[in-house]
Amino acid sequence: MLTGHSHQAWPDVGFEAQQRAWLEAAELVDDKWERAAAEADRVRAGFARLLGDSAANIALGQNTHELVTRWLSALPLRERRRIVTTTGEFHTIRRQLDRLAEEGIEAVRVAARPVEDLADRAARAVDDATLAVMMSSVLFETAEIVPGLERVAAACERHGTPLLIDAYHHLNVVPFDVGAMGLQNAFITGGGYKYCQLGEGNCFLRVPAGTALRPILTGWFAEFEALSRAPSGGVAYAVGAGAFAGATYDPTSHYRAAAVFDFHVAQGLTPERLRAISVRQVGLLAGEFEALDTDPAIARVEEVPAERRGGFLAIRTPRASDLARALRQASVFADSRGDILRLGPAPYVSDDQLRAAIATLSRLIT
Repeated sequence: MLTGHSHQAWPDVGFEAQQRAWLEAAELVDDKWERAAAEADRVRAGFARLLGDSAANIALGQNTHELVTRWLSALPLRERRRIVTTTGEFHTIRRQLDRLAEEGIEAVRVAARPVEDLADRAARAVDDATLAVMMSSVLFETAEIVPGLERVAAACERHGTPLLIDAYHHLNVVPFDVGAMGLQNAFITGGGYKYCQLGEGNCFLRVPAGTALRPILTGWFAEFEALSRAPSGGVAYAVGAGAFAGATYDPTSHYRAAAVFDFHVAQGLTPERLRAISVRQVGLLAGEFEALDTDPAIARVEEVPAERRGGFLAIRTPRASDLARALRQASVFADSRGDILRLGPAPYVSDDQLRAAIATLSRLIT
């Protein structure tokens, strides 16, 4: 299973947790929500721990698109009509901005590569007409870690522009710290389907403390704790992350996620330890592939220094999609994006399995 960058297997504790969600719903019926809220709080705490932040700043959602569109709806679209993004964004952002462009919102796409100066180029693109900046901390196609995001944050501060960081390919495989990275005032989104092993239905939006935005796309959960209210007759919102709450949902995923977060703590699977495992595994894959001495015109490892590579190995080849299908037929699960074959290990994959996967790829390439 070399799709650890896309979907990691669930720890066994998730099975008991899903059963408990069903049993509590059967026993308590509508009174289950107090228990469900407690599980959601544990999930917020889990994501906050990985971000080096407070659980009070975490809004939960079933997917990042739900949270990103809610966030976009809170911005002053009548006054500013320009969004700065990059050419390296996942489809959640890319597709939504394509559609907004059809409605007159300008999308300024900064070239994602070279990644070394991406942050500087994105920062220079911000001006007083910029509605938002939306960019990733790790590029989903090549696994490149984007350096210098604090410079983008500083530019956004100068122009009164909200910054949204997509950290899905960063969280729990590369250590992340809101304060150390200079992102105290940034919005950050991501989820548990990949490196966190939480499965579907577990995504988050980190909201800076004290934020007073009022999303147009709003669910009734957002007024549970309305600490500040709109003028008489208006719609009430909680302050901060609470304003981004949705509505009735299936809480089963939170039971599973809370159990998995506890499992990681019990096993000492900190982001730092997981990073060390990942660097070694991806390095092994790279070394085994480079030892094949394949013609670079056929396939080559994307050149990324080990310290700036995220959780998977990117191999550039015009046969990427065909090779991904052929590997799967040979019981090696991988995937592709354009002309890049992505090989993503996970902590439960052995070194022998990694070597066997490259041996299988060698046979398919030749």
